[in-house]
Amino acid sequence: MEVSVVNISGKETSKKVNLNDAIFGIDPSDHAIYLDVKQHLANKRQGTHKSKERNEVSGSTKKLKKQKGTGGARSGSDKSPTRIGGGRAFGPRPRDYSFKLNKKLKRLARISALTYKAKENNITVLEDFTFDAPKTKKYADLLNNLTLSDKKTLLVLGESNKNVYLSSRNLSNSKVVTTSDLNTYDILNANNVLFVESSIKEIENLLG
Repeated sequence: MEVSVVNISGKETSKKVNLNDAIFGIDPSDHAIYLDVKQHLANKRQGTHKSKERNEVSGSTKKLKKQKGTGGARSGSDKSPTRIGGGRAFGPRPRDYSFKLNKKLKRLARISALTYKAKENNITVLEDFTFDAPKTKKYADLLNNLTLSDKKTLLVLGESNKNVYLSSRNLSNSKVVTTSDLNTYDILNANNVLFVESSIKEIENLLG
């Protein structure tokens, strides 16, 4: 698949980039995508939820009334989950939600997500660029030139660029990552994925 390279002004250049079919043109696996996104979201959970059970709430352990002869249900401690102010039965406890996936499956999920973006023509290749200093307006102008200011965008850099990253940080619908940090969730969460020229070769080395 051949894609024209555009500059930061939004104009096509004479250069073209060939997107490898082994990464951008496979038969996508929806199940691999599901598992990878599920793992990503699970790993982000803190798992610090906690409620007090009957042995943790304050209160008397004295039997409230005699066992028989009252005409009502038997009742024991004031800490019983059936009483107001009592502990919670089977409440949440701190736990780790993370789980492991094989590297080959995670790779398949990423190239499946990239294939979907390529089929939808939502991939743009930019000339390599940098900013002299962090400036949000410069990054906003870049998105305006590409007519993407109202859409979620993911910019993939070949290597870390602090000025570009800081310029995008205040824009809620924009995210900048390097090829090594690219994940399935971010690809699918963006309406358009922007690659700089140098990142294409990095992607091929990483996922090819």
